[in-house]
Amino acid sequence: MEINVIVIPNAKSSSITKIDEHHYKVKVDAPAVDGKANSRLIELLSDHFEVSKSKVRITKGSRNKVKTIAILEDA
Repeated sequence: MEINVIVIPNAKSSSITKIDEHHYKVKVDAPAVDGKANSRLIELLSDHFEVSKSKVRITKGSRNKVKTIAILEDA
């Protein structure tokens, strides 16, 4: 599965809001410094989709607020 995510770093608390089937807005309680926000994003999405962190990959936009995420499902 592939989704598009708008990331809001440095939020007071983390949350995931579904906009539609393939678009999400994710507030991350980590700063956008040294990949901390990306790491927290992967952690939140793996919990939300109930897959391991290794199954969540940022395929586009690793340095942008708008990212494309690939989520590999268990076979």
